[in-house]
Amino acid sequence: MEHRDIVIVGGGMVGSALAAALSGSGLSVTVLEREAPAPFAPDQAPDLRVSAISPAAAAFLQRIGAWDQVLAMRAAPYRRMQVWEQDESCGTLFDAAEAGVPELGHIVENRVVQLAATEALLAKGDIDYRCPAVVSDIVYRPQASQLTLSDGSQLQTRLLIAADGARSQAREAAGIGITCWDYPMHALVLACHLDGEQQDITWQRFTPSGPLAFLPLCGDAASLVWYHRPEEVRRLLALPDDALIAAVSQAFPRKLPGIKRIAARGSFGLTRRHAQCYVRDGVALAGDAAHTIHPLAGQGVNLGFQDAAQLAKTILDAHAKGEDWASEKTLARYQRARKPANLAMQTSMDAFCYGFGNDIPPLKALRGLGLRLADKAGPLKREAIRYALGLRA
Repeated sequence: MEHRDIVIVGGGMVGSALAAALSGSGLSVTVLEREAPAPFAPDQAPDLRVSAISPAAAAFLQRIGAWDQVLAMRAAPYRRMQVWEQDESCGTLFDAAEAGVPELGHIVENRVVQLAATEALLAKGDIDYRCPAVVSDIVYRPQASQLTLSDGSQLQTRLLIAADGARSQAREAAGIGITCWDYPMHALVLACHLDGEQQDITWQRFTPSGPLAFLPLCGDAASLVWYHRPEEVRRLLALPDDALIAAVSQAFPRKLPGIKRIAARGSFGLTRRHAQCYVRDGVALAGDAAHTIHPLAGQGVNLGFQDAAQLAKTILDAHAKGEDWASEKTLARYQRARKPANLAMQTSMDAFCYGFGNDIPPLKALRGLGLRLADKAGPLKREAIRYALGLRA
């Protein structure tokens, strides 16, 4: 049986980035990933799964050597974000210039981020990356967890890191429970080609049935997200392209450019999850294995990268000081830093989702007043932007 100091189950965006951040420590690190992302080609149609990468997340990816790889593939910067109620005259505009930053973020396909993070960890030379690697069994033990792969090989590790997504096999093996519930809506996602060139704005319009979102991609491409009741999403998804384009054009704000064609379509349900704890002796959770959030503001992967940065720092600092870097006492520092922050962001997104998702007259009037005040808030608005970008604690 092979022994490794750290085994990261899951080599997606967060798992690969975490592995790259642990490079150079002298610790033996193995990443197990079930399926490699498809290679990138500039003429490929845009993927359905995209994320809004914040400046703080981009800075972390830069530190581990992945961000330049992202930019070498494709990423669409956005400098403005518009938020509306149903009435497009009532809203607020967030501008990068107000926060003193060049952009509010970049819309990037998840596959591109994963490819870049994987290339970064491979370039380090001291990370053992195994893909395809299917984990058939995990036996959690505080001092020496044991993993069996589908090819019969076995690994033993002092620290098991669960970065294998919302339905984490590693989290379940460690006996860590979750609190979860489904949101009363699904997301219809369209990758489209629009009239005109790339835009530098992303916007969201709130309606009683759910938000509508426009996310700019490179060139004339964009990602459109329509949150609605599950049965309505299924109906829309079944429409032919011309009928779906007509439905989107009627429901979305007038600022939506004309849709030339739909490149891809899909849908997914929305579930909030939060692990009851992030760590135990010899185990830690990161990214979606620890929490999932309403994708309203695209904060999910940004929280995951903050997890990765903090977990790597906790391990490396303890290792440098000669402490037991895999003990629950040490790993609790990571949990104290990340669990309250993730819970606060989950709660904030739920407040937006439910607070804007009804037509109760007093609340509707209060929302309109809040958006108008936010637009005039000056320094407070600037600090709110910088917090959302990860530039303030």
